Amino acid sequence: MSETMNTSSNFIKNIIKEDLATGKHDQIITRFPPEPNGYLHIGHAKSIVLNFEIADEFKGKTNLRFDDTNPLKEDREFVESIKEDIEWLGYEWDGLHFASNYFDEMYDRAVLLIKKGLAYVEDMSQEQIREYRGTLKEPGKESPHRNRTVEENLDLFTRMKNGEFQNGERVLRAKIDMSSPNINMRDPVIYRISHAEHHNTGDKWCIYPMYSFAHPLEDAIEGVTHSICTLEFEDQRPLYNWVVEECEMEAKPKQIEFARLNLTNTVMSKRKLKLFVDENYVDGWDDPRMPTISGFRRRGFTPESIKQFCREIGVAKSDNTVDVRMLEHFIREDLKMKAPRTMSVLHPLKVVITNYPEGEVEWLDAEINPENPEMGTRKIPFSREIYVEQSDFMENPPKKYFRLFPGNEVRLKHAYFIKCNEVIKDDQGNVIELHCTYDPETKSGTGFTGRKVKGTLHWVEASNAKKAEFRLYDSLILDERGGDDFLDQVNPNSLEVANGFVEPNMEEAKAHDKFQFFRHGYFNVDPKETTEDKLVFNRIVELKSSFKL
Repeated sequence: MSETMNTSSNFIKNIIKEDLATGKHDQIITRFPPEPNGYLHIGHAKSIVLNFEIADEFKGKTNLRFDDTNPLKEDREFVESIKEDIEWLGYEWDGLHFASNYFDEMYDRAVLLIKKGLAYVEDMSQEQIREYRGTLKEPGKESPHRNRTVEENLDLFTRMKNGEFQNGERVLRAKIDMSSPNINMRDPVIYRISHAEHHNTGDKWCIYPMYSFAHPLEDAIEGVTHSICTLEFEDQRPLYNWVVEECEMEAKPKQIEFARLNLTNTVMSKRKLKLFVDENYVDGWDDPRMPTISGFRRRGFTPESIKQFCREIGVAKSDNTVDVRMLEHFIREDLKMKAPRTMSVLHPLKVVITNYPEGEVEWLDAEINPENPEMGTRKIPFSREIYVEQSDFMENPPKKYFRLFPGNEVRLKHAYFIKCNEVIKDDQGNVIELHCTYDPETKSGTGFTGRKVKGTLHWVEASNAKKAEFRLYDSLILDERGGDDFLDQVNPNSLEVANGFVEPNMEEAKAHDKFQFFRHGYFNVDPKETTEDKLVFNRIVELKSSFKL
């Protein structure tokens, strides 16, 4: 791979280099371990890029593993969407695994802990366990069931597995240290009862391991050398190491934490994103306003732009928030040489060029992409009737308004100068049509050097124009400040729908084709709503931004 993470401060690389240099590992193995309880978002993209590319750089391997230990929240739909997202980003996993495939071994390791006197069956409720756990300033209290015999614990745990108890009636806890300053080490729950159908194992199990117990075992079973996770798991690293050691795992993976990705005006929580979907704030996980990978894909972002963004932000040990405009910068950079230029009118106003011959259509030449001449040229029709943007006309303009107004002359992009002579209104006084004249001597490309005009407008010829719907997006939320009041921050103007026209050559446009519409921005053909009879474009990003790298 030609490009890797911005590693000026990539401490993870330094750890791996040292482990290889000292002979601790001959080959590194990383993993990307999502829980299949929702669609991946842009924060997951950072982890994907990091895990796959750092392994690739050191000629290692990366596994895709589904941490499917909670049957109540997981679904096969999410499994397939995650696989699709990773493949779309351009990565190939070396091994495809499910935590549920290890349930038998996890159970055996839990039994081993019981036999070693390091796990016990707990009868207290969740509330009581929480009360006994203590606080950051006060040690916890030992459970009255902590000193059950090995035989009693083995019997109860077997009965839990056999389905003799109801949900929440009992749990299995690790026996570590109720006075530990790290609350995660105060006899954490490692198994709970859940009489629920599992997407992978069906009804084989009614007890399921907790993530904090399952995850280190999964890493060790697969021989993962470097378990790279986000900072919220830093306090759980002692428990991670304890599970690996006391369960007598042969492989000893090393957990390394890095700062998760936070973006301005962006929710980065699957739980919160699920609420957007469930409460119909959006039309699905792939709504182009969603920060999911599938949402970015539908909106029109490219794999290259997302990966380059993730490389550029690099990895760090402390949390920070990245301006979402930085991500938008990379899609502009990726598309500026690739995307064909064309014209569209989102809010049409008809213009009749009264001195142009009736019934005549002239085909003009225009570059497909001036920044990439190798893309060639396209043909644009021009005739007596065209559409311009409503916002490009004002009957009583302010000073320094250089677009159309009565008596003013402007250039039509790739075409001629036109002058506004007459304004046609309906009975309510709304402007519905402009009558203009054109100067045939001012045709673009002829070297006309006469008078100058200050305004250049985009337009679409009326008789050959193709109808289109344009979806213009803004941030889904106004400000992400955390907490549960984030729904109060939903932006009521996150979507604007316009109905206008595009050039006739757009008739061949297909799903995910990308274009730069002159003055409007970069757009993507929507893959879900576009049909043979209806063109729908999603605006990926506006043309310009004040953001600077």
